[in-house]
Amino acid sequence: MSNYENNYSENSFWEKLKKHAIEAGKKVVYSALLAFYAIENPNVPLKDKMKIYGALGYLILPFDLVPDFIPVVGYGDDLAALLFVLGTIANHLDNDVKQKAVNKMKEWFGELDRGDQEIIEIDAKIVDVEKGMDGMASTKQLTED
Repeated sequence: MSNYENNYSENSFWEKLKKHAIEAGKKVVYSALLAFYAIENPNVPLKDKMKIYGALGYLILPFDLVPDFIPVVGYGDDLAALLFVLGTIANHLDNDVKQKAVNKMKEWFGELDRGDQEIIEIDAKIVDVEKGMDGMASTKQLTED
């Protein structure tokens, strides 16, 4: 991700999301908003913020591994990058970060019900990535002992 953080700017982020929210879909938008609002969290270490900037910079670029204009799959790589980063910083995605993301989603997509399946799926995937990262760290620790 480190090659992409230079492509990030707050203005470009908001411009991209506002312009492409519907075609990108709720999963990508919610993930991007979680990442954006996590940057504002003073408890997120700088090294983790750099990861977030990289993932958001990747999202902003229209021509990446899978160009965004390709129907159905265009934002899949962006979502994967966002989920990976969100999984690594999951402990910093507190209720304040999540509420800000949901509030912005309501502005763009209208009222969301408490059981919005796409948001629930993203939250679950973040936990899965976090568990996978913890598992990798545990395995690494065992092999080092």
